[in-house]
Amino acid sequence: MTKRRVVSLLPAGTEIVHSLGAASWLVGRSHACDYPAVVQPIPAVTAPSVALGGSGVEIDRAVKSAGAEGRSLYQINISLLRELTPEVIITQGQCPVCAVSPADVERALVDWPGPRPTVVSLTPARFSDLWTDFWKVASALGIEDRIPSVVGPLKERVVAMIGITGGMTKRPRIACVEWLDPLMLAGNWVPDMIELAGGEPLGPAPGKHSGWITLEALVEEEPEVLALMPCGFDLSKTVQEMKPLQATPSWKALPAVRSGRVYAVDGNALFNRPGPRLVDSLEILAHILHPNVFPAPKAKSVLAPAGG
Repeated sequence: MTKRRVVSLLPAGTEIVHSLGAASWLVGRSHACDYPAVVQPIPAVTAPSVALGGSGVEIDRAVKSAGAEGRSLYQINISLLRELTPEVIITQGQCPVCAVSPADVERALVDWPGPRPTVVSLTPARFSDLWTDFWKVASALGIEDRIPSVVGPLKERVVAMIGITGGMTKRPRIACVEWLDPLMLAGNWVPDMIELAGGEPLGPAPGKHSGWITLEALVEEEPEVLALMPCGFDLSKTVQEMKPLQATPSWKALPAVRSGRVYAVDGNALFNRPGPRLVDSLEILAHILHPNVFPAPKAKSVLAPAGG
């Protein structure tokens, strides 16, 4: 087996490479690739071109301003990328806000010295696309033989859950909130996960992009459960950022708030990142929906009741 030089420009790709036992092949990563810890010393070849460390309102304003001006949200250190001489570059074509886009990579490869790297673009829209992305990465690295031992156990966990939730008639209506100000309901793979976990998703259809919604419109949807998973926020920041929302009069009108079924989760590490830990996210979602059937996650840093 020939070891290949790999640069991963999105966290999910980095986690897939690691799960396939090829973390030592990584020679570069994105600034957001922070898991597992073994990848953190690897040189980061990207950086945000706008301020993404402020409040949700500030981040939203900066992102929309960049989009209106036609500016990319991220920049690639082209000189460093060339020094690393990657044979494979992993990027994504799903969301230009979440990570470097294929267009960004193509611009970085103009006048590339030497053999052009293979570019693997991951475009997950449905939960089942997770398995396709494993195959894309494994095929590019020439390690397809590792797929059964890695993907097999993940699929077994999903099948075990379906065996329990498939026959459920009581399916709580849940809104998974991907941004807090303004409100956005999660789409893409999250509606699939809700159905697999025994819930009824509110918001975008499976495979469709996340969509904006007003708090008043969310009240009309009457969610029985709320899961707050802002993109890029860890658990503590999510809990902090939801405070202005809790102070609004309409918040108390939500059935989930009145019944105390509001949860904050670490969206950045789990639900927003379509890598192997998406199965962990699915199991957390099943616990949120059916706490008497599915156990709470062992890690205390990923889920917290958010109260009303």
